[in-house]
Amino acid sequence: MKFGATYEEYLRAEQDIFLGQCSHVEYKHLKKVLKKCRVGRSLQADGTNDDEQQEGSDESSNICECNSCTLCDEMFFTELNKEASEIAGCFRSRVQRLLHLHVPSGLQSCIWRFRQCFVDDQQIMVQEGRMLLNYVTMNAIAIRKILKKYDKIHGSVSGRDFKSKMQTEHIELLQSPWLIELGAFHLNCDDSSVDEPGAGGFFKNGFFKNFSCDLSGAQPLLTMTISETLKYEYSLTCPICLDTLFNPCALSCGHLFCKACACGAASVYIFQGVKSAPPEAKCPVCRAVGVFGRAVHMTELELLLKRRDKDYFAKRLREERSVMVKQAKEYWDSQAMLSMGI
Repeated sequence: MKFGATYEEYLRAEQDIFLGQCSHVEYKHLKKVLKKCRVGRSLQADGTNDDEQQEGSDESSNICECNSCTLCDEMFFTELNKEASEIAGCFRSRVQRLLHLHVPSGLQSCIWRFRQCFVDDQQIMVQEGRMLLNYVTMNAIAIRKILKKYDKIHGSVSGRDFKSKMQTEHIELLQSPWLIELGAFHLNCDDSSVDEPGAGGFFKNGFFKNFSCDLSGAQPLLTMTISETLKYEYSLTCPICLDTLFNPCALSCGHLFCKACACGAASVYIFQGVKSAPPEAKCPVCRAVGVFGRAVHMTELELLLKRRDKDYFAKRLREERSVMVKQAKEYWDSQAMLSMGI
């Protein structure tokens, strides 16, 4: 079955209470835009006669030029950029809501525990998590395939350049930190902290075998296997301290760091937080500007790493607290001297 038919079948099956209001890639419509472009190219290449040109004159405004493709570019990339932004925003908001329910705090945590005595919401949350994973995967594949088709028809690299633009604008779906959080959520929802074959209950359905977190190798990895052809691997090594992530945060460009390392790179104190970084601060990896203000604290990933290696977590926690005390003392000493005019 071709992807177009598979995607349409997915959209028909997806109209449910979870994702019925979410945006999707209009794959069929974008293919029609490219088809008009292909027709226009074939007409010009074959040198159609005057009668044929006259018959097609009414449609000439709808067919893009062979060299510039102005109309095609305006319709295609503008619409695709809008759809990708809406999908990224919808995915982010739905995952945020799901994780907020999974890791509640304060009074909500007490209400959640009381509710668990009467209603099992765990199955519902896992089901929604699976649907969100399918949602982002199918739309990411649709974007990749339609851009590849664009480049094939036009003999250009504009589609590839658009993918780079999506990364710059932080709407590349497969690089979203929320996808990593969703993978960590599924692992945290498993009955056991390690992959034991005897786990029972609702989770004994093979779904969680698609997710793994390996901290024992030279390169700690979080792996998500969506299908036989789709496998995502995310490094859990901080690119600054070159150690396993601790108190992880993701900048809006998608790169992961320890909170202390990110604060150090932005020249702010740990207790001030990553978001207090100056606007001109750059990502230590990609050098993108203004990526600290929308940084994300990776709550689910932190919980996963804490459960998988408690000794390492306790060691790093002591180290970070020691550094924070020193930084706080240094900060308030400087503020006191400043207030006294010293």
